Amino acid sequence: MAGIVSYGSYVPYRRLKRAAIAAVLGVPATRGERAVASFDEDSVSMAVEALRDALKTAPGAEVRSLIFGTTTAPYLEKLNAALVGAAARLPAEIRAIDSTGSIRAGLSAMLQAAESAAAGGGHAAVALADCRLGAPEGKLEQSGGDGAAAFIFGRDNVIAEIEASASLTREYLDSWRTPGERFSHSWEERFALTQAYGPFFRKIIREVLEKAKVAPGDLAKIVLDAPNQRAADEALRELKFDPARVADSLALTVGQTGAAHAALMLTAVLPSAKPGDRILVATVGDGADAMVLKVAPANANFRPVRSVGRMVESKGDVSYANYLKWREILPTEPPRRPDPDRPAAPPMMRAEKWKFGLIGSKCRACGTPQLPPQRVCVKCRAFDKMDPYPFADRHGRIATYAIDRLAYSLNPPTINAVVDYEGGGRFLCEMTDCEPDKVAIGDEVEMTFRRLFTADGVHNYFWKARPRR
Repeated sequence: MAGIVSYGSYVPYRRLKRAAIAAVLGVPATRGERAVASFDEDSVSMAVEALRDALKTAPGAEVRSLIFGTTTAPYLEKLNAALVGAAARLPAEIRAIDSTGSIRAGLSAMLQAAESAAAGGGHAAVALADCRLGAPEGKLEQSGGDGAAAFIFGRDNVIAEIEASASLTREYLDSWRTPGERFSHSWEERFALTQAYGPFFRKIIREVLEKAKVAPGDLAKIVLDAPNQRAADEALRELKFDPARVADSLALTVGQTGAAHAALMLTAVLPSAKPGDRILVATVGDGADAMVLKVAPANANFRPVRSVGRMVESKGDVSYANYLKWREILPTEPPRRPDPDRPAAPPMMRAEKWKFGLIGSKCRACGTPQLPPQRVCVKCRAFDKMDPYPFADRHGRIATYAIDRLAYSLNPPTINAVVDYEGGGRFLCEMTDCEPDKVAIGDEVEMTFRRLFTADGVHNYFWKARPRR
């Protein structure tokens, strides 16, 4: 049977307190805060973060396929999974698809990847991410959140095996968004709770437990994800599940992260799971999907690169005004500088490994790492004696920096830092996820894949440095 070989997760650094939204709009506030993707993040960049961590804990995995799941794809007519694969340095010889159109796309993508791995198609990767955007004063603005999770599926060295799965697809109108619209619409929630979410949850859970020959009392953890948390709560009550075994919904700390949410909740549960534990994962949306996982002995020795709990605690606040500005809901005067030019396709393709994978070069003659990649060594002047040398996973320290208050940015000022990498190499790049008055020479940083700007509909992605989380 196929199962999970490794996983990674990502929760953005920024948080928006729900009370801050209520204070501005004069609407009732719900408790807690929501995770907010920064001005230079989107579903692709967050998926890259999670997938890179999943790949680090699956050394030697031969990924043959990649599924990118989201409801907020940066491109509607372009393969977003190709961007994710390039930034994660996956080989070109893979099958890649986008799974979108419903928050159920996440768990559906995981089941598809597991089936691919079970059929002997090598390892299958799934990267799930969403930037949930709600209209001001709408419920989704407070209940939604941004985040990502990624999994590598295979048949060997699994940490959690899929014992059974079940799917149900029904056409009903609950939440929808047409091309060109930024905000989704929702039908009256009582209809969804009583006619869709509740019945679908009960049906799919009973079916998957029967397939797995597992009783409710045999479950160590229960992961239920729904656009409306009441649906999960009512299903748990009607099915008489033990509340102590229900996974944290992350509602107070992260928010509901759309297509990534069931997966993100699962990554929060797996670190504490013991061999032999059974975990139920179920989600609803245009039907329902569910699976029962049995934790394998290998999970006892598995350590994710970053835990969800650690990322929830590592945070910085963002004001409601800045959030509206970052999402371009609140129009503001741009910097009085020329708009950036559209990135050109030919140089992006020629420099793909450098631009998307941050792969520099290392001189075979003297061993000096350098970036961008060079043909002539900057130290010994050797010509065409270079090997590829990746920098994306290397930590560095700030050698010097400058603050630019006139640069084109949705979040001025821009911080430009010279980074010295462990093992050699120096590079000038932008900083992100930091406060200008707290940046200092000698600070340790790590690299992160971000969107620099968008011009004429083309998203310009590259790498930035951020304080190590």
